[in-house]
Amino acid sequence: MTTKLFITRSIGQEAIKKLKKQKGLKVEVYKEAKKIPRQLLLKKVKGVDIIVSLLTERIDKQVFQAAGDQLKLIANYAVGFNNIDLDEAKKRSILVTNTPCSEVSESVAEHAIALMFSLCHRLVEADQFTRKGKYAGWDPDLFLGTDIMGKTIGIIGAGRIGTNVIRRLYDGFGVKIIYHNQTRVPELEKTYKALYRSKEQLLKESDIISLHVPLLPSTFHLISKKEFKLMKKTAFLINTARGPIIDEKALLQALAKKQIAGAGLDVYECEPLIDCDPNDHLELRQFPNVILTPHTASATIEARTAMAKTVVQNILAFLQGKIPPNLVQ
Repeated sequence: MTTKLFITRSIGQEAIKKLKKQKGLKVEVYKEAKKIPRQLLLKKVKGVDIIVSLLTERIDKQVFQAAGDQLKLIANYAVGFNNIDLDEAKKRSILVTNTPCSEVSESVAEHAIALMFSLCHRLVEADQFTRKGKYAGWDPDLFLGTDIMGKTIGIIGAGRIGTNVIRRLYDGFGVKIIYHNQTRVPELEKTYKALYRSKEQLLKESDIISLHVPLLPSTFHLISKKEFKLMKKTAFLINTARGPIIDEKALLQALAKKQIAGAGLDVYECEPLIDCDPNDHLELRQFPNVILTPHTASATIEARTAMAKTVVQNILAFLQGKIPPNLVQ
């Protein structure tokens, strides 16, 4: 009996080769280096048993219906899985897996810290200034930034990535670390001297706030008008998690009113749009104290290779009748 697998975009040649070598597994890959059109996705999944999806694909009831009752596994090539309708998958007894490998956590943690330093030292502003030929000699007041040493850094979300950020900061930057999580994590407090705070207290105390929570109904617009009012005017906000965790309109207003000192964003509320309302007079691009990266926090060779291997491991376990190691539900 042949098991049909459709991959919505290439996850790397080595991973695909390994899957194609599996006896009884028929593999088809959408080879374009862009998001698969919705109608083509619905056509391609017809009759398949397994779908390997990316965050860019909405895997919902319509996709499940287009595929048919034989569909039994969605192997998401991502740590997050908010692109998948889990309730509908559960109703249909469809398994869902993700790729929470250590390499991804390390890469995102590095990116978050890179954004912190870039904001504090105004690296992007200074780079653009220099490229435009405006540098005319050393000036003691040119692009004055701020040191990270001695600052209070607040981490919201103490999962794999949040913990990696805390560990790296503790290992050598001379900062005070505070955190907020659904539950306290005694190991963080013991090993890294991290101090637990309520969300409100963390926002009030922190010089830099970094978000590391999944996108859930409870975390949608976790940072909005009320939260910006609590933050220091000298505070920087970092988001490498999911865009809708921050209320974009509230962020734009906070930046315009100088309620915060700046932001480093790798994800956006209406992604792939950088601004939800292109006609609004305020846009993220206009603020020199905002650094924007195109959802590339985990874009390292090491992380992408590990993600692909994890997808393969999940699929092979499923084919062998075992519970996939990274089962979401």
